[in-house]
Amino acid sequence: MKTMQVYTVCSALFFSVFLSGVLGKKVKEPISKDEEVLVLNESNLNQALQQHSQLLVHFYAPLSGESLGSILEFAKAASELNEIKSSVKLGKFDVSKEKDLAKSLNVTTVPSLRLYLNGDKYKPVHCPVLKSSAAIVTWLKRREGPSADLVSDLNQLESFTAEEELVVLGLFKDVETGLAKVFFDVAADIADLPFCVTGSKHIFSKYNIFDDSVVLLRKSKMAEIFEMTSNTVKEDVIHFIRVHEMPLVTEYTGETSAKILNSVVQNHLVLFIDKAEKGFKQIYRAFKSTAKEYRGKVLFVLINVGEPRNGRILEYFRVRIEESPLVRMVNLSDSVQYQLPSDRLDIQTITDFCQSYFEGNAKPKLQSEPIPDGWDEQPVKELVGMNFERVAFNANKNVLVLFYAPWSSESRALFPLFEELAKHYSDTEDVVVARIDVTANDVNIRMVDKYPIIKLFPAVYAERKKVYCVTSHEMTSRVLI
Repeated sequence: MKTMQVYTVCSALFFSVFLSGVLGKKVKEPISKDEEVLVLNESNLNQALQQHSQLLVHFYAPLSGESLGSILEFAKAASELNEIKSSVKLGKFDVSKEKDLAKSLNVTTVPSLRLYLNGDKYKPVHCPVLKSSAAIVTWLKRREGPSADLVSDLNQLESFTAEEELVVLGLFKDVETGLAKVFFDVAADIADLPFCVTGSKHIFSKYNIFDDSVVLLRKSKMAEIFEMTSNTVKEDVIHFIRVHEMPLVTEYTGETSAKILNSVVQNHLVLFIDKAEKGFKQIYRAFKSTAKEYRGKVLFVLINVGEPRNGRILEYFRVRIEESPLVRMVNLSDSVQYQLPSDRLDIQTITDFCQSYFEGNAKPKLQSEPIPDGWDEQPVKELVGMNFERVAFNANKNVLVLFYAPWSSESRALFPLFEELAKHYSDTEDVVVARIDVTANDVNIRMVDKYPIIKLFPAVYAERKKVYCVTSHEMTSRVLI
C-alpha cells in the first residue's frame, strides 16, 4: 500500500474514533431558569454545584404561605445580583417534589436558605432568617467584604446615621482583632440593620465610653449600650440587638409587622386604642412607662384601632373598635391571650397585670360572640362564650350541649335531631338542650375530640360534665328512651 493511502486510512480511522468518543459523551443540558433563579432538582443539583462556586439555594414548599413571600423576594434578589454581576448564583428547590433529596440534605425547615461553597453539598452555610431581597443581597455582600463600615471621625458618623432609623455602632480600641471580630461576625448575620465600627477617641468621648462596646443609635442618639468582655460571644450581641432594636412601644404597621412577629421576645403586651381619642396620651404614657420595667421580657405593641388598614389584625384578635381601649398579653409560643381585667389603664394596673401573668395567676381570655337576641326562646338554646358557663353549669339543670363547627357536615346533620330532642323535653323544666359554635366562642373546657362533640352537664355539684354521646344514633337511642 502506498504511503498516501496508508495516511488517508489512518486519518479516517483516527477521525472516526475521535468523533465516536465525542458523540458518546452525554451532553449536559443547561439548567432551566425562572427569571434569574436556577430551577433545581435531583438531576441537576450536582451540576449546579460544579458550575457555581457560590450557590445560594432557597428551599421552599409552594403551598406554604411563608414560602410565597420568600419566593418573590428571592427572585428580586437574583435580579439585583445579576445587575451588579455578582459571582453568587441563586437557585430554588421545591421540597414537595424532591422529598427524598431534601431528606438526604437534612432540610427540615421551609422556607430556608443555604449557601453552598465550592461544590460541597453536605457542609453548606446556614443563612439567618432573611425576609427581604435587600437583606439577602446585604448578607451576601457582607460575607465577601467588611461586614461593617469603618467610621474614622464624628462627621463621618453623623453622615452615616443621618438617614437611618437605627444604627449599630461598634466601638473598639482595636478594630481589626479581638472583640471586633465578634462584632464583624454579628454584622454578617444581621443583614437587615446598618453596622459601622470605629476606634476614634473622639467618638468614644462623645458617648462617654471607655471600654469595647456595642451601641444602638436611634435617630442618631444613643439608645442602648452593651459592654463587651472577654467572655462575650456572637450570640450574646445578637440577643442584645434583637431585644432592643425596637423602641419601648412599637406601633403595629405594615413595616413593623414582620419584626414584631419574628421578635425573640415571645410575650407581647398589646394596647388596642384609637390614637385620636381624648385620653390617648395619658394611657400611652402609662403603657410606655411600664415597658421600661419589662424590657427583654415583654414586647409592648400598640395597635391603632382608628386606622382602617388595621381591620384584618383586629379581626384576628376579635377586637371590636367600641371595646377599646383594652390591653392583652399574647404568648406567641402557644397563641394564648390574657386580657387585662380592668378599664383602668394606669401604670400600677398594667404593672400588676404583667406581674400576675409571670406568676401564672392571669386567666386566659375566652373569646365570645355577642349574646344573640332571643337566644333562649327557641327549643334549642343558642349559647356563646359569654353565657355558656351560666347555662351549662347550672346545678339545677341537666344541660345537653352540642359543640359544633358550622363548616362540618357531621355537625349540621345533628341539628334536626337536636331540634327533635329539644321539643321532646320542652315541658321538662330541669332539661336544657343547647348548642354552641366552637369556632367563634371559647369555653374553659378542654376539647380532645373532633367536632361535633356532645356533652351532658348533669344537675349535680360534684360532676360538672361528661361526654354523653358523639353520634346521632347513640344520641337518639339513649336520650329518647
